[in-house]
Amino acid sequence: MSEPGTRRRRITRPGVRRVLCVTLAMVAAAFLIAPSATALALPSPKAFTSYLDLECFKTTSYQPPTTTLTLRHLNPVLSDLPTEQVTLGPREQLCVPVTKNQVNPPSGVIDFIRYVDLSCYRISGITVNRSLVLSHLNPVLQDLPREQVTMTTPQHLCVPVAKNGVVPPSEVLALVSHIDLKCYGITPNTLMNRKLLLSQLNPVLVGKIPAASVQVTYGRQLCVPVLKAGDNVPSEVLNIVRWLDLEKFDVVAPAISPVTLNLKHLNPVLGNLPAETATLTGAAQLGVPVAKNGQLPPG
Repeated sequence: MSEPGTRRRRITRPGVRRVLCVTLAMVAAAFLIAPSATALALPSPKAFTSYLDLECFKTTSYQPPTTTLTLRHLNPVLSDLPTEQVTLGPREQLCVPVTKNQVNPPSGVIDFIRYVDLSCYRISGITVNRSLVLSHLNPVLQDLPREQVTMTTPQHLCVPVAKNGVVPPSEVLALVSHIDLKCYGITPNTLMNRKLLLSQLNPVLVGKIPAASVQVTYGRQLCVPVLKAGDNVPSEVLNIVRWLDLEKFDVVAPAISPVTLNLKHLNPVLGNLPAETATLTGAAQLGVPVAKNGQLPPG
């Protein structure tokens, strides 16, 4: 009698294994298909733009390989300006995300902003002499009056990079890799005359550059969003980056110990350029978010 029972157990064991395998496969498939519970949703244009403050450090000089780019304006206020070809000159700054006076970006926004690192290269181009009215977007500076400025000649192109091989998470990369800002000289050079406490946000620089009180002085540039030919930007990302206008002010800041970084381009159009070594030698400017002619980012 025991022999048939033994045969039944031998017959059922493979069946149990098959059921377990099918069950595990279904569970695995569910994990592959379902979105991650921690996936980051894109912030609204207003939320992202209003909290994007970049401290711009002077760097050791570096001349990238000859690279010519075709740039088109993205912001609605400047959409009538002509498309323009520029050639990358020497790198002069690295602009990194900071908070002002310990006012952090909201949850879900800070996760994106902390990875906005822009390497700025000297360019030249067409003088546009466009008159604009600028108003501050960040809550810390909203008490400042509007400024009437004239946007003159392009001076820098600032493009996204990763530092020391620390690449943003995929949802963040999908946004920050398409941030390209063309920085124009402006006149007059309005005095802000405001003391601000700046604290680093990017993981690579937290702990390397201490929080510091800086004196913000004269406005020098207006950095406006552009699209590089060949860059395929998703519509939901385009709707955010087209509102990124930063006014750059000179700052008087404490000296820092030099910080050496390895930079790698994030934008697909520049992805074939070699990695760069950059040593930050001191803070030079602060870029703060502004709106032009009363046209505010949606959201």
